[in-house]
Amino acid sequence: MSGTVLLIDDDPSILRALGRYLESLGYEVLTEPLGLGGVESFERHGPDVVLLDLDLPDMNGLDVLERLRERDGCVIMLTGTGDIDTAVRSMRLGAENFLTKPVELAHLGAVVGRAAEKTRLRRENAALRARTGEATSDIDALGVSPRMVEVARQVRLVAGSDRTTVLLTGESGTGKGWVARLMHRMSDRRDRPFVEVNCAGLTATFLDSELFGHEKGAYTDAKERREGLFEAAHTGLLFLDEVGDLAPELQPKLLKVLETKTFRRLGGTREITVDVRLVAATHQDLDRGVAEGTFREDLFYRLNVTPLRLPALRERTEEDRMALLHRLLAELRREIGRGPTGFSEDALGRLVAHPWPGNIREMKNVLERAVIFGGESDEVRPEHLPTELRRASRSRGAAFSPEPLEEVERRHIHRVLLHHDGNRTRAARDLGIARATLINKIKAYGLDV
Repeated sequence: MSGTVLLIDDDPSILRALGRYLESLGYEVLTEPLGLGGVESFERHGPDVVLLDLDLPDMNGLDVLERLRERDGCVIMLTGTGDIDTAVRSMRLGAENFLTKPVELAHLGAVVGRAAEKTRLRRENAALRARTGEATSDIDALGVSPRMVEVARQVRLVAGSDRTTVLLTGESGTGKGWVARLMHRMSDRRDRPFVEVNCAGLTATFLDSELFGHEKGAYTDAKERREGLFEAAHTGLLFLDEVGDLAPELQPKLLKVLETKTFRRLGGTREITVDVRLVAATHQDLDRGVAEGTFREDLFYRLNVTPLRLPALRERTEEDRMALLHRLLAELRREIGRGPTGFSEDALGRLVAHPWPGNIREMKNVLERAVIFGGESDEVRPEHLPTELRRASRSRGAAFSPEPLEEVERRHIHRVLLHHDGNRTRAARDLGIARATLINKIKAYGLDV
């Protein structure tokens, strides 16, 4: 756990008991015995969650609630009586929850945890919405987590070495074509052609003609000579998507052009020389293809000079998915010319929790629908989303999105370090590990606190 909780209660024993428990969960706890002092403390510190007693000496708790909600506070009400009318009124005034004393600590911890997560989501949503109009580079749009920042660093390095062959791998829809175009725009060949061809679903003869061209009479329908895509991409970049589907009879020809920069048109005898940078992509396991004999080992090694894997969306952090949602929404608004500028908390929670089996392609399709159905609304709301997302609970339990264990551990260590202002001794104690172990994990995860 991490975050700040403000306790407003005039009972010192309540402040001590709840304060100790919340601190044991990793929260920073602020305490105030009076309503007015609580409002002032909220303005100074901006806590993530407020626990507010209904009966205070100087102010009615509901009046304090109204003031805090005006300041965008996430408030949980506490009371010694289970008055239903008061509870209903509190919820109508914007309280996040209403708990009766004595409160069970485990239940309180769960309620505070959900409220803190909601505050974090709302604040990140607002920050990302504010940044959509800023001039951020395309490379920064890859993500904000250490893992995606490292992917961005690799893309920068590879783009600068504009003769290196690159193999992009990852599931369908993870943005391999977008990254290939990004590499081209960042390279010295940016003003030269970018040519793309998808190897899937094309016959060997047709793809041979597409890639290398053909001479007149090379086959029945070859009425005239035609240049291929390698010639069209001369001095630029050729992007071969789904290279794992390349027909076996074309693999030696592609290997030859990679090694010698020369080829012959279909039906031709003259060697043609080209200066082309090749970026290939596939969602298939080419190692398995080599083992099974469907993909040439020498071609695989020639393509795999600089491998770069793009993680599926379910493998990326919530922050990465949130940043991607805002970027795609901004792009779609520019393309369509209208639509929402941001997301409601409920819609964003559902979108972030969705597992996205179709990855970025699926996400973009969902957002395009939302922009169209959102019309003149200023934000995407649940009713603008497809049925399966409208029905899904925004909780992670109802829309399970697994994360690698390393990412969960990295994020938890990072939060604990932040809570202790980078003090490794105290952080190691809270984590229940040796300080040396923590230092090794900080290095392994590239944490910077």
